Amino acid sequence: MSVERKDDHDHDAWLEEKDLTPIEHTFLATLVWLDKRLRLVDYLELLETLYYRVNLQMPKSHTEQYNLDNKFWYWYPLYSLGFFSTLAYVVAAISGALLGFYYSPSTAAAASSNIEGATVAYSAVAAIMTDLNFGFFLRSLHRWAAQVMTAAVFLHMLRVYFTGAYKEPREVNWIIGIVLLSLTMVFGYTGYLLPWDQLAFWAGQIGVEMSLSIPLIGEWVAQLVFGGFSPGQPTLQRMYILHVFLLPFVVTTVIAIHLGLVWMQGIAEPH
Repeated sequence: MSVERKDDHDHDAWLEEKDLTPIEHTFLATLVWLDKRLRLVDYLELLETLYYRVNLQMPKSHTEQYNLDNKFWYWYPLYSLGFFSTLAYVVAAISGALLGFYYSPSTAAAASSNIEGATVAYSAVAAIMTDLNFGFFLRSLHRWAAQVMTAAVFLHMLRVYFTGAYKEPREVNWIIGIVLLSLTMVFGYTGYLLPWDQLAFWAGQIGVEMSLSIPLIGEWVAQLVFGGFSPGQPTLQRMYILHVFLLPFVVTTVIAIHLGLVWMQGIAEPH
């Protein structure tokens, strides 16, 4: 490394010379302790050097070139759609996790339901809406957050396209955005089937028919995704696993990568 490292005594002496509060002293002492063992400073210097070398290759945005930070157009609402979609996703994730405590993914007939022919899944949703304190609000919040997320992602993609923000050097992030839009659609579809009412059943049937229409592998896809050629317990079980246990982790990871690239490259203004 080009930077000479101080020995342990130099670190301790440096901390004693500084007029630090107890919190600051504890924080810096912890960093020094970790640096002695893990060489954190060296790796941080490497990351800093790499970051600035990458940014030197990025063309200056209009904001940087013409000092437009305080201009009104830079804060135009269309440039907040990505933030709105991320915020809606966080709200939907938190409310969905709370709903998961009271939901049961089963198509069996509910013995305790007053609704004739109601399944366990539908009865669980009905109980959330009628019996649970703030249950109606919680489910409505989850539903509207999902709809806002879908609309915001779609409008965000339109804004990126019509302002040319998908061009070099942001073409990779544009592809990631397309992946996120597709995952959002899958998120909405799997959640739509969870109440297992008439709308959910026939939406599942449409999904089965669309899978069967795929050449060569249609039957295999229908059996894999829907558990058969007609909606039933395997279908609901698969939608529940996708919606609760798989998609949240995949979407969160892809969003983190997407936001990381935006942070590195900056927001692309219209040209």
